[in-house]
Amino acid sequence: MAPETAGNETQALSNLLQENRRFEPPADLAAAANVTAAAYDEAAADRLAFWEGAAERLTWAKRWDKTLEWNPPFAKWFVGGELNVAYNCVDRHVEEGRGDKVAYYWEGEPEGDTRVLTYNDLKTEVAKAANALQELGVGKGDRVAVYMPMIPELPIAMLACARIGAIHSVVFGGFSAQALKSRIDDADAKLVITSDGGYRRGKPSALKPTVDEAVAECPQVEHVLVVRRTGEDVAIGEKDIWWHDLVDRQSDQHTAVPHDAEDPLYILYTSGTTGRPKGILHTTGGYLTQTAWTHHAVFDLKPETDIYWCTADIGWVTGHSYIVYGPLANGATSVIYEGTPDTPHRGRFWEIVQKYKVTLLYTAPTAIRTFMKWGDDIPAKYDMSSLRVLGSVGEPINPEAYVWYREHIGGERCPVVDTWWQTETGAVMISPLPGVTAAKPGAAMRPLPGIVADVVDDQGNSVPNGGGGFLVVREPWPSMLRTIWGDDQRYIDTYWSRFEGMYFPGDGAKKDEDGDLWLLGRVDDVMLVSGHNISTTEVESALVSHPKVAEAAVVGATDPVTGQGIVAFVILRGSVEESDDIAADLRNHVAKTLGPIAKPRQILVVPELPKTRSGKIMRRLLRDVAENRSIGDVTTLADSTVMNLISEKLPSAKQED
Repeated sequence: MAPETAGNETQALSNLLQENRRFEPPADLAAAANVTAAAYDEAAADRLAFWEGAAERLTWAKRWDKTLEWNPPFAKWFVGGELNVAYNCVDRHVEEGRGDKVAYYWEGEPEGDTRVLTYNDLKTEVAKAANALQELGVGKGDRVAVYMPMIPELPIAMLACARIGAIHSVVFGGFSAQALKSRIDDADAKLVITSDGGYRRGKPSALKPTVDEAVAECPQVEHVLVVRRTGEDVAIGEKDIWWHDLVDRQSDQHTAVPHDAEDPLYILYTSGTTGRPKGILHTTGGYLTQTAWTHHAVFDLKPETDIYWCTADIGWVTGHSYIVYGPLANGATSVIYEGTPDTPHRGRFWEIVQKYKVTLLYTAPTAIRTFMKWGDDIPAKYDMSSLRVLGSVGEPINPEAYVWYREHIGGERCPVVDTWWQTETGAVMISPLPGVTAAKPGAAMRPLPGIVADVVDDQGNSVPNGGGGFLVVREPWPSMLRTIWGDDQRYIDTYWSRFEGMYFPGDGAKKDEDGDLWLLGRVDDVMLVSGHNISTTEVESALVSHPKVAEAAVVGATDPVTGQGIVAFVILRGSVEESDDIAADLRNHVAKTLGPIAKPRQILVVPELPKTRSGKIMRRLLRDVAENRSIGDVTTLADSTVMNLISEKLPSAKQED
């Protein structure tokens, strides 16, 4: 709970960071924008009619009878409507004469390892995979676990499931056997689709042994379908079937049957869960409506001319919505990259942008800050003049990282769309529109047309402009999660119990003086310092605004005087050397930027930060360090040795008065 202030009013979050820079939309983009300011008025006048218009961009086998059936907190969208997701993502483009258009340029991590799939190719492969699944006895409503690297068979497998009405559960290929087992068990999956391995940081990374370990404890799994990717030796047991042996011999004809708009499409387990996995359930019609419309609107997608690249892994919701379902529903041409941004060199991303003449780029703030750390000279070597819109996803973007991205990647001409959404929301909820918004570095700006979001205090009352509090969504939206798989009560308790009648995603936010929204990270990460609730995001942004700092993570540690003291972990930019006065310099910089209340008690210069494979900073582990506790579970880290390096720095770090 937030503290009581002197005036007996609850101050949910202190609003410290001010930002006065503005970037107007480029005139040519604004003049030809897919979505204009009129969409806000249209949606405000009749929200349901607005979403009906978005749904009509899809091909329905049967039109819906009712747009929304709302029995809080349970929603049904486009009730009675029927459609097939795979047909909308593949077949209809072929039928409309666009079969020769490229759906995916696939770039493997080993240089020269590439594939090009047209919509015709995709239609053939999805049909064969759907026939293969049915031969294995997979039918409508069955669950299929998918544990694969970033290869074309991953979206093909997802679309094949969608085609026949099976429910896919994609598990990120970096998770442990135990994590995979728990997800197979929770969904009661009967089939697992995997590969021998993938390539990561220049060498093969095996996946099949992890699947073998998990499936050994999952008797309900009837078959394991294995794609040959690396060619390394793997054990083939009685449940195992090679993809090429089964799929390649299937007919390339498969009739897509319609499914109800509320039939389940997929389960996706939220990352970082402990104990019983939390399976987010998304359904068919509303999900595809909002992912397709938001991809069209937020990126100003022109499918005839744009080359779009989302750098996420398909194992996360960003990949589901903005590599597979949204782009394909819109008939886009996308890039998929298998590997890491530093293999075989640190310019790999920009080399790919240059090679495919990428126009729309969607990546994460943690990647952007890594590129900042590596130096401005690396992107400067590549021709990125094709780019016209840049996107950011995954966590709030620091203003300085936003400006660097716009300048060094976007050539100071590309609008940056800083998008807020989650696994649970299914699609983008809050974002600038590139042809409309005068964007502010670090701000998600306004809810998209048709989305009713707000910032409220402890009692659920809207905070005034200039105030901070809790982000909520006041009205249902088409791509919202329908429940937690198998546990309606947990769904109610987790998302709908904090504020009556409002969805609470767990994030803090503020409204600036113009009413624009700034996301402040998880409320779990808010620090209570001398009676002020201070967001870790704002302190981190202040640190990154210092010319010597590439990245920062901030946590609150118990303090006998202030309740909590602010402890900051910083990574310096590539050319900067650590010095004795750097901590004092940075503490003073934060105090000057945000005010004395936000001055860190302690600053540690570290070589790296603990991150999951999706790029999220694990502040829980940093709190363990700051509190001198034994360090908790590190199995989900991309590099578990990072915590040893940080712990070694701690004894030498000075604690300031």
